[in-house]
Amino acid sequence: MSEFVIVAGMSGAGRSNAAAVFEDLNWFVIDNMPPALISKVTELVNRPGSETERVVLVIGRGGSDYMADLSPELDSLLASGARVRVLFLDSSDEVLIQRYEGTRRRHPLGGAGLAEDIRREREMLASLKDQADIVIDTSELNVHELRDKILSFFESEEHDPIMRISIVSFGYKYGIPRDVDLIFDVRFIPNPHWIPELRPHTGLEKGVREYVLAQSESIEFLKKLDDMFDFLLPAFQKEGKSYLNIAIGCTGGKHRSVAIAEGMLPVFRKRGFDPRVSHRDISR
Repeated sequence: MSEFVIVAGMSGAGRSNAAAVFEDLNWFVIDNMPPALISKVTELVNRPGSETERVVLVIGRGGSDYMADLSPELDSLLASGARVRVLFLDSSDEVLIQRYEGTRRRHPLGGAGLAEDIRREREMLASLKDQADIVIDTSELNVHELRDKILSFFESEEHDPIMRISIVSFGYKYGIPRDVDLIFDVRFIPNPHWIPELRPHTGLEKGVREYVLAQSESIEFLKKLDDMFDFLLPAFQKEGKSYLNIAIGCTGGKHRSVAIAEGMLPVFRKRGFDPRVSHRDISR
């Protein structure tokens, strides 16, 4: 069965960088792909004797009829029987403006001013973002971090039908992660920050971890999460969700959220999942 990844998103959010990552993973990559040619590429890939099985189509910059061209082509690709996933790259308006001003390149919708062009493009792509299997916000990612993010989704999979789960801890004082499906606030748990001997340490270390997980609030919270995911995980899989991104937040992202993120792992592992865990703000 052929496999396609459609890479789309905001202009300036990193599509060409994403293309380079997929090339390193030995996917056949077509960069700056006009949407109208998707069906032709699908036909060539599915032709008897074709040795091309994994294809990345980086959708090119489009005008006002971009979605009108892309939607029927995407529907046709989905109907072809191939495995199809959409990776949408996003970024904040402020960062996109900085990137365009830094390169002095013209926005593909150029004409109404950069801020207005970005607003129009965001509005135009809203429905595609809603359909995407994976959304990556590149606002705070450098090229290497974007590479790691993409590798975390695509590097080791072997057509695994099990939903892939990632958990990230974060600190609310540094902002909420943009590209997650579920966010849980654990600031109701007693804070190790106020215990002098625990303050310098993190939720990965034994003293902090044991303190956080021993709190009655933590015990009850993890129990309720267990019950909730007993319902949610089969429901997500039934709807064909391939990726589930979960964020756990506390004030600084160093103690409580880290310990709880690690403490959640048994909830998923006993159901056959093996989540990736990262701690965004642990070193701040």
